[in-house]
Amino acid sequence: MKPRRHRKQAPSFRKLLKTSKLKLENKLKNKQFKQESSAKKYRKEQKKLREAVRDVSSKRPIPLDNVKKKQPAIEENELDEESLPLDMIDEDDLQLMREMAQRASFLTRDLSSSQPVHATKRKQDSVIEKYEKMPRRMKSEPEKEVIHLLPIKDKRGIIPQSMEKPVVHCEEEEENQEELMEMQENEDVPEEPLHLMSTEELIQHRKEKLEEKKVHIATLGSAILADPENSIKKLKELRAMLMEQDSTVAVTVRKLVLISLMEIFKDLAPSYKIRPLTEEEKTARVKKETQRLREFEEGLVSQYKFYLENLEQTIKDWKQMKTKKSEVVSLKAYKGLAEVAVMCLCELMISLSHFNFHNNIIVLVVPLVDDKCKKIADLCTEAVKKLFRQDKLGQASLAAVKVISGLVKSKNYDVRPEVLNILLHLRIKEVQLNKDAEDLAPKQKLMSYKDKRKNLSRMQRKWRKTEEKLERELLEAEASESKEKKLKLHTETLNIVFLTYFRILKRAQKSVLLPAVLEGLAKFAHLINVEFFDDLLVVLHKLIDSGDLSYRESLHCVQTAFNVLSGQGDVLNIDPLKFYSHLYKTLFGLHAGSTNDDTLIALQCLELMLTKRRKQVSLQRALAFIKRLSSLALHVLPNSSIGILSTNRGLLQTFSKTDILLDNESQGSGLYLPELDEPEYCNVQNTALWELHCLQRHFHPVVRIFAAHLCAGAPSDGSAALGQSYSRRSATELFNDYSINGMTFNPPVPESVPKIKGKSRTYELNKDLQELIETHLSKASSVQLNYVPVVKKKKNGAPDWSEM
Repeated sequence: MKPRRHRKQAPSFRKLLKTSKLKLENKLKNKQFKQESSAKKYRKEQKKLREAVRDVSSKRPIPLDNVKKKQPAIEENELDEESLPLDMIDEDDLQLMREMAQRASFLTRDLSSSQPVHATKRKQDSVIEKYEKMPRRMKSEPEKEVIHLLPIKDKRGIIPQSMEKPVVHCEEEEENQEELMEMQENEDVPEEPLHLMSTEELIQHRKEKLEEKKVHIATLGSAILADPENSIKKLKELRAMLMEQDSTVAVTVRKLVLISLMEIFKDLAPSYKIRPLTEEEKTARVKKETQRLREFEEGLVSQYKFYLENLEQTIKDWKQMKTKKSEVVSLKAYKGLAEVAVMCLCELMISLSHFNFHNNIIVLVVPLVDDKCKKIADLCTEAVKKLFRQDKLGQASLAAVKVISGLVKSKNYDVRPEVLNILLHLRIKEVQLNKDAEDLAPKQKLMSYKDKRKNLSRMQRKWRKTEEKLERELLEAEASESKEKKLKLHTETLNIVFLTYFRILKRAQKSVLLPAVLEGLAKFAHLINVEFFDDLLVVLHKLIDSGDLSYRESLHCVQTAFNVLSGQGDVLNIDPLKFYSHLYKTLFGLHAGSTNDDTLIALQCLELMLTKRRKQVSLQRALAFIKRLSSLALHVLPNSSIGILSTNRGLLQTFSKTDILLDNESQGSGLYLPELDEPEYCNVQNTALWELHCLQRHFHPVVRIFAAHLCAGAPSDGSAALGQSYSRRSATELFNDYSINGMTFNPPVPESVPKIKGKSRTYELNKDLQELIETHLSKASSVQLNYVPVVKKKKNGAPDWSEM
């Protein structure tokens, strides 16, 4: 038998896998090293090529024939004297030594030779020859990358598998080629300097540049909005255009970029605030979509922050009037840029009140309300008012009120009244007034674990736990602000407002801010805490007694006092007799010949004093006010007369015993004293409302309707009752509806008069009454009444509307 040969054992699959893995790693490393070395080599060649092109364009080649040969400076005799003894050297050795000396260096070579040894290293050589002698790189075939696959096992054994893949060349080649092309284009076409252009050429040059920039801005904006997640670099490029250096179009381009970025951020900003990621969230593994979203949000917030910093810097440059080193933007152009920047900030403050850096925008915008530039101040004022009206939660309002309070205090109350008038637009209708009472009230106790185990079964406890968990999830999903949080924010806001008002009342009573303070107190007085009532009423008494207030300011003082007393002040036993007497005395101070808001404030005060506090008002006081208001209705304009008569109607219906003024018989002793300023002691029960008979012949039809209604005792039904259009509206609403715009009077159609299409309505006035009214108004305010033609009359004296 033949001896069995020992066959070589085939390697195992694991061993083969290990060796293939090592080989693959080594091949990959070699491949990377080759690619890096080839890329370096290619970059060096490209650099040399660029330098050669630059040298060719800048220098002229010097022909070799023109190079002057240097003459030897040393004579042959001197060389022979200094040379070694030549009798002991053969001629062949001497010749060999001379050749070696010429090759050695410039110190030992024969200077008599005119031919240079190192010809290639001379600077005078032509650059073209150097370029020609450079070895040219041939275009080689693309290298193939071998990818080792999993081996296959069959009957013969394990068969290794591989696959070839072409190498992806680096993008540096294309970039270098583009750079070369741009350099060549710039060198070939030099631009003509601006100072050599004519005026027409300058205008045309600016127009072309501006059109080019506009197209570029529009292209970038469209690309960003089309694919926001992959366009952060384009957003950065658009923001970089804020540093435009072309002085001909710099200002216009910057304005366009500011407005474009504002609109882009308004569209891209999400409806939530982006918070920074924690360290755990950064290290945690997430999906590709989540990671892409995170990167987009991070880039968006950073670009938005840089944009806001650019806006802030623009405003600072305008304020400080600093000139930049480049001097691209002139000092005069700073104001226009600042106006655009302020407009962008105002728009972002209103539109993105939920987004990041909103408080920073408020800190920038609110102080500009008191700016010297009227346009910027008006822009910021309207923006803050709109912010107050739109704020439903109260966080933005609180931040703005804090800045306003700090601004007023820092400037020592030397600000424009408009700064405090903004506070009147706050949407605060409810605050935590009875906080102490709520704290003292017994709260509903939660069941402890022992109580649940004792009172509830196992199934009930399980259901209770599930319900509580579901409620918490629903609250989180709803993401709505709770009412308690909203009340807390409103309470804090109002506390800061009142703190500002009380500081001004205490320290700056003669300031121009006092009217705004009194108007604000009149609006929010019903929300003041009870603890401040006594001190506030004392201050208002002092202000009225001082006599330094204007008529409107005194009306605001009265309105504030009764707003305080009509709210929580109902529980206090306070009789504001001085405020009743002051208003009764100053009612005749209303202007009779011009339309203003003083009458409206007076009507609001009367409603607070007499209608809402009817239980605390005596009959004598009500009678005195009815009589004085009837006398006042004869002197004022028609809209004021309608409002006053509507107030009298409410008083006659509220106080039923006041109908004695409609009777001719007097009650009690004494005479009526209209000049007395005390309503309680003027003996008003001994007079009658004779003014209503004069008002029944008034030129305004609605005044006549109200006068006839009051003469009949202000009935709520019957033939003398008012229509629904008058009876269902308050005195202030009627005053606003019949207000005169300008000085041309055109009264509305009463219900009893039919509407006529196509022709205007007019009324005939009694000649004597018309002359009296015109004389009175011309003396009061130099106003001329303009009336249209007179309407024909019927036999009974009523206007004939059928013939018009």
